[in-house]
Amino acid sequence: MAEFSFPGQTAFYSGKVRDVYTIGDKWLVMVASDRISAFDVILPKPIPGKGQVLNQIAGRMLRMTTDICPNWLLDTPAPQVSIGRKCTPFKIEMVIRGNLTGHAWRTYQAGKRDLCGAILPEGMKENDFFPTPIITPSTKAAEGHDEDISPEEIIAQGLATAEEWDTLSQYTQKLFQRGKELAAARGLILVDTKYEFGKYGDQILLMDEIHTPDSSRYFYAEGFEERQSKSERQKQLSKEFVREWLIANNFMGKAGQIVPEMSPDWISVISSRYIELYETITGEKFILENLSEDELYKKITASLSKLDGLQ
Repeated sequence: MAEFSFPGQTAFYSGKVRDVYTIGDKWLVMVASDRISAFDVILPKPIPGKGQVLNQIAGRMLRMTTDICPNWLLDTPAPQVSIGRKCTPFKIEMVIRGNLTGHAWRTYQAGKRDLCGAILPEGMKENDFFPTPIITPSTKAAEGHDEDISPEEIIAQGLATAEEWDTLSQYTQKLFQRGKELAAARGLILVDTKYEFGKYGDQILLMDEIHTPDSSRYFYAEGFEERQSKSERQKQLSKEFVREWLIANNFMGKAGQIVPEMSPDWISVISSRYIELYETITGEKFILENLSEDELYKKITASLSKLDGLQ
């Protein structure tokens, strides 16, 4: 995807999966690409439809949670584009977990029972529900790997005040509860997810995407208990299957490791899994829209012109 130049543009940043344009230091234009990352590394091949899937799910979920907390989003002028307020981000990711899965399970297997200040109960199996969801924040690294961090460390390092932490944690718990309810209505379990927040003036806003397969893990609810009782793998919709494939091919983003070859068939499988999650969680058919760069530019500039007078 080409790099655009918009009227009033003051900055451009190409992230792991999005291209972000700052307009007048007031608005952000986020273009979701088809790039895919894992272990904080951008994989070499794009995944068709992925950007549209992420952007459309995120927009839908942001609109369905405005009663819980305000968010940055103002418009989605194209399937893979979101425009909203430019916030000063908290340099932490609010990770919340309902089940002992992924990084939490790997930590548990290693014998540790303290994860970011949250105490993990004894006697749990992989994928078991926690008695109550736990928040396990991480630092948001500009480069390299994010690191686990406790609430006490967040406050001590000035990443958030004690009052701000209380607000962030309350928002996180309420958003996760809403996400679980929305998932349950579609036959899914929202297992874990992450939220990012920032400040717009004195107001704390929810930023970025939420409840997408890049930021969340979903299990199918049907058969969950039976699979748990038999210690079988859970049927899931998330990006974890990509991480598992990389681990099986000796790649975890560490120095000297080489990303395995991504065959056309494997790329097609990843694409179909993203589309499957979209259709499962929304109940709607996914329609891929291949807009030209000229069409995309026109839609974005038209949206920005409408936002000109907004504070």
